[in-house]
Amino acid sequence: MVTTRKFSAKRKRSLEILLRLKRLYPDATCTLSYQTPVQLLVATILSAQCTDERVNKVTPALFEKFPDAVALANADLEELENLVRSTGFYRNKAKNIKATCQTIVEKFNYQVPKQMEQMLQLPGVARKTANVVLAHAYGIIVGVTVDTHVKRLSQRLGLTEHSDPIKIERDLMRLLPQPDWENWSIRLIYHGRAVCKAKNPACDKCLLAELCPSTAELQKPT
Repeated sequence: MVTTRKFSAKRKRSLEILLRLKRLYPDATCTLSYQTPVQLLVATILSAQCTDERVNKVTPALFEKFPDAVALANADLEELENLVRSTGFYRNKAKNIKATCQTIVEKFNYQVPKQMEQMLQLPGVARKTANVVLAHAYGIIVGVTVDTHVKRLSQRLGLTEHSDPIKIERDLMRLLPQPDWENWSIRLIYHGRAVCKAKNPACDKCLLAELCPSTAELQKPT
């Protein structure tokens, strides 16, 4: 009974946080630039440990040269590496992009798959990338995207005790309505960039502060 009451209170708090995030960032959307599902997939792969701003500077030249899955599958790997070099970890990213597009061409009839199980068969694609692509390319919401911002803020807000992204995702899926799973992530990312930063979070300016159990600890002088 105590556990049930605690969960109910946490769910109520998470819904209030969601409501406030919607008010704070009403126009929040995916900030990666793309025209097709495969371009979104490639951009999302490139965004690992890299800012969306940097990715958006790289992809125009990349997609002009290699606009679709067939072109990327047949791309010269060294040329691909040079085009994505500034996003970091460029050798691994280029290898995964080429292999992923080869799989799309050979196994999925030239189309980015629309099912999580099939998305996870693509080289270099884990649940975070799959959730982004399914949600924004196809409007299919099957999970919660957990990046570094979502992980940090979900922990600070006391919505999960886990550090593993899959376990964090499961906790958030239990707390939030399915239609809001992806917009929760996007708005939390916006809030993480603007207010709840990894270092020196602006708790005094945060409209979630009264709902956040970490506020007092984070505001302690160092």
